[in-house]
Formats: sequence, structure tokens, C-alpha cells
Amino acid sequence: MPSTTGSSQSGVAVNARGRLGRSPWPLRSARGPGGRGRPLPDGSILGYFTVAPAVAVLALLVVYPFLFSIWISFTSRTVADPGHFIGFRNYLELLGDPDFRTALRNSVVYVGAVQAIKLVLGLGIASLLSQQFRGRNLWRGLVLLPWAMPGFVAYVLWKLLYDEQGGAFNTLLLATGLSDSRIGFLSDPSLALPSVILATVWQGFPFWVIMFVAAMHSVPAELYEAAHLDGANAWQRFRNVTVPGIRTTILVVLTLSTIWTTNAFQAVWLTTQGGPSNATTIVPVYAYLGLQNLQIGRAAADSLSLVPIFVVFVWFVSRKLRETR
Repeated sequence: MPSTTGSSQSGVAVNARGRLGRSPWPLRSARGPGGRGRPLPDGSILGYFTVAPAVAVLALLVVYPFLFSIWISFTSRTVADPGHFIGFRNYLELLGDPDFRTALRNSVVYVGAVQAIKLVLGLGIASLLSQQFRGRNLWRGLVLLPWAMPGFVAYVLWKLLYDEQGGAFNTLLLATGLSDSRIGFLSDPSLALPSVILATVWQGFPFWVIMFVAAMHSVPAELYEAAHLDGANAWQRFRNVTVPGIRTTILVVLTLSTIWTTNAFQAVWLTTQGGPSNATTIVPVYAYLGLQNLQIGRAAADSLSLVPIFVVFVWFVSRKLRETR
């Protein structure tokens, strides 16, 4: 079979026998700003047809439901009544509801505390697991166990550990004399939210660890050697070499984890169901409780109430990512 050894923009190729023939890949020229062109296949339009199914599925499963939810939030729709357009009434009622303000405050505390603790744990444990020591791979595997465990199982397990009557924590505290009475970790309003935060951190921090470990391996070893020669101690090398080297990964992980935690429902619902006395009610739980009242329009407004905050947060992180390039 003759092989093509050269081609021109007209689509003519020279085969192994020196004869001219038509290239199987017709080319066309794409002119750039300088007037010079580069050959592009005439079939490059095929790329648009290749991604079209994915775009269609994305529009059907993501864009349409999102836009439809926005429309519903401006209506008085219920389960039995399609409702009518009422403007911003659902949002105005939302802002005037003290329960929503409580849920919003709890969400800020919950998400902020979870992300701060995960960041500290993630960086600390990742730094340890990046060192050379015996059994390092074993410990890396053990750290991933909470993340690999299904969320439903993890939070039901934590609810059993927190149980006031037969929970392991109360049993341990009483046996060691650290407490004279049983503690209601999930029934005490002052302890319920911190208890849920602890369970959430335990289930999610391995993701931070594995991402940071991978990022730390990409930091050039020469930078650490240069810092060591300059007399930098371990903390200075971590602060001035490691953290700047994995800054992009930190921002990406922080963005993903913040969105996941803000939208988290099972952590609170499986442990406290928003109680006691709304002490652990966050916005997703608040929206779900509104949906149980069959108020579809109001529940849609509840669910979309955090979208402006997400937009600002993602814009801020994107700006920081551009600065690191």
C-alpha cells in the first residue's frame, strides 16, 4: 500500500513511488492575525457534532431544571395547584422568616467551621504522609476509609456513638470519670451543632488529604533543598515552599468542599433532623421542611437563596486562581 510522505494545502499527497495523489484528509487554511495560516481538516466541524450529545444531555439534566426552579420560585405553586406568578413574594417572606435567618446563620457557622478544620487537618496529615517512613502506604490507605464509607452508614454510626443512653462516647466518659452524668451530644442545643460538625469533618477530611498529598509531590524537590541550604526550618519550608506550591489545589479543593458541605443534607438529617429547637437546621434542611408542607414555590425559593453567595464565592476563587498563573 502506498504511504503518504508529504501533503499540501490543496490536499495533494506524494506517495512512496513519487506519484501525486489525493490525500485522504483534505485540508483548509485558517488565517491568523499575521496573515499566515495553518492547515485544518475540512472535517473539523465534526468536533461540534461530537460534543453536541453531551451538551444536549447537560442542558436537559442541569440547565432546564435550574431555570425551571427559578421560574417556580416566582410562583405560588403547590403540589395540587400550578399557582400563578407572584413576583418576589416568596423571597420577601423568606427574608422575614426568623427560622430562615437561624438556618442561614447555622449554615455559615457549620460550613465555615468544617472547612477550617478540614484545611488544618488536611495540610497537617498530608505533610506527614508525604514524608518517608515505614508503613506510609498503609497509613495512606487507612486515612481514606472514612471517605470510602457511604455517608448514610457514617452518620448513622456517629449517631449511635453520640447516643445518650448506650453510646460509646458516654460510656467512655463515665468509665474514665471524665463526666459524672450522661451528655446529650445531639439533644443539647449548645452541643448539637459542634457534634454534627465533628462527624462531617471525620467523613470528609480524607478527600483534602489525598488531594494535598498528590499536590505536594508535584512541588520540585530543588526548592526544598534551596530553602534548607538557606537555613529555613521545617515550618518555614512548609509556609514558604509547600503552601505556595499547592495554592491552586487548595483553592480548588476549598471551592468543591464548600459547595458540597453547603448543600449537604444527610449529615444533619440523619443525626438531628435539624433539632433540637432548630439548633442544627441549615438551609437544605429548612428547604426540605418547607417542601414537606407541599409549598413548591416557597421551597424553590428556599433552595435558590444561596445561589448569589455561591456566585460571589466562585468568582472570588476564580480570580485568585488567575492570580496564581
